Amino acid sequence: MTVSQVAQTPSDVPLSVRGGADVVVPASTSTPTSTAAPPSRGSITVTPGAVSAIRKQIQKRGRAETALRVGIRGGGCSGFSYVIEFHDGAPRPKDVIFDYDDVRVLVDPKSLLYLNGSTLDWEQTLMRQGFKFVNPNEKSSCGCGHSFTV
Repeated sequence: MTVSQVAQTPSDVPLSVRGGADVVVPASTSTPTSTAAPPSRGSITVTPGAVSAIRKQIQKRGRAETALRVGIRGGGCSGFSYVIEFHDGAPRPKDVIFDYDDVRVLVDPKSLLYLNGSTLDWEQTLMRQGFKFVNPNEKSSCGCGHSFTV
């Protein structure tokens, strides 16, 4: 069963995420290339709409070395919530790195266990805009739409 939720981002980032996080960003249609992990470690797909939204936010920040970090944290009504934040500088030593054209996405190995096979999309409607996670590992989500179980 696939469930999507919204994740919260830092207040200085005007993005929203569904699937446990409130951030939506356009992505490219290109296939990601992992520069830090073999394919057996898992993958995350970022849509062209999400890549585009990430790129725009990175350009606003004015720092070419900025990447998007995605992950999960314990907490919320259902046990886990999505985390999306910008990361300036070098990746952490154990980060799994996915490159989508000129956009870099970082995931810590523990989060990748729960995000493997997920798609990060950008959603824009009259009521909201933000990232939307579609995670095949989610078993259920809470009524508020900000946390999930696996």
